[in-house]
Amino acid sequence: MKKILALYLPQYHRIKENDEWWGDGYTEWIAVKNAKKYFKTHQVPKIPLDNNYYDLSEKSAETWRWQANLSQKYGIYGFAIYHYWFGKKKMLLEKPVEILLENRDIKLNYCFVWANESWSRTWYDGNSSRLLIKQEYCDRQDWLDHFNYFLPFFKDERYIKVDGKPLLHIYKSLYIEEFDEMISCWNDAALEHGFPGLYIVVGNTTLGIDNRVSSIDAYYNFEPGFSQKYHSSLFRKIFRKATILSKVIFNSLSKTKHLERKEQIDYIYRNILKNKPIINKKKVFLGTFPSWDNTPRRGYHGTCFVGESPEKFYKSLKCIYDMSCDDSFIYINAWNEWGEGCYLEPDVINKFGYLDAVRKVADNEK
Repeated sequence: MKKILALYLPQYHRIKENDEWWGDGYTEWIAVKNAKKYFKTHQVPKIPLDNNYYDLSEKSAETWRWQANLSQKYGIYGFAIYHYWFGKKKMLLEKPVEILLENRDIKLNYCFVWANESWSRTWYDGNSSRLLIKQEYCDRQDWLDHFNYFLPFFKDERYIKVDGKPLLHIYKSLYIEEFDEMISCWNDAALEHGFPGLYIVVGNTTLGIDNRVSSIDAYYNFEPGFSQKYHSSLFRKIFRKATILSKVIFNSLSKTKHLERKEQIDYIYRNILKNKPIINKKKVFLGTFPSWDNTPRRGYHGTCFVGESPEKFYKSLKCIYDMSCDDSFIYINAWNEWGEGCYLEPDVINKFGYLDAVRKVADNEK
């Protein structure tokens, strides 16, 4: 059976670090509400249906219940939730998933995606020179501390497993020099706690493909970045770079703020179809996305794909669904990346259109 997973962002509650870095009371919704239009048909700000600017720190877990019911209704098997561990037991944005763990009555399949990147201002304004928090990988004791944090979640019957192995994603494994040693440590710890090991899935991203196959069970394609970088034609790459450079120079000389990166979503959807379901004799779990516009975060330095629609998204999802091997996961980026214009949750323009597209594809399994 093929199972659709949606990537999930937990940054919809206040934390002291975001208050310090971005301003008092900052959550993802602040960037979304403050989005600026950069061309006539630019559809911002994105507004959730019924003004549902939810707070994931609510102890009642009502948002989790709503999301669980909605995702199940529309054919999504579960959420792959971003997890931020920076080493030495330093975490960010962990509160929502801990609330989910506490509320065992919520019927929601889930797993973790370790988003193993340093945080810098590039996330918000394109300036990577200021480091906010450094990603570190430390030593064996830190690996065990990390595993022990995961353990209560792994034991949760809702946590997604493959042949009894907890499913754990690592977004950019190529950053981890001692990757094989770390995975071996984690597998040993999993065996000690009664699991047959971990099922490790690493991201195919703009960094490329990790070939340390002895520690990898499968790959997942993080879209649109992976296919845009590695499956665009040479002509398209040259054209895109030249277009961006000309806009950057124009903005610099004229002191203006015209959007520097805009292109048709159709190109990316075509590139996604060039992916293969097997790499290095390992499964590749294919992915796609409903739309993309990260200008709420990065302003005129951002990227906006135009021409998006629920109908085009349906065709893309249906194609990769049909291309995928049996018993594969299919990834959608994302359930709720509102600051990147990349979400399935209902909004005032498309209503439930993107969710309807998912359900239409998922119904093929029945």
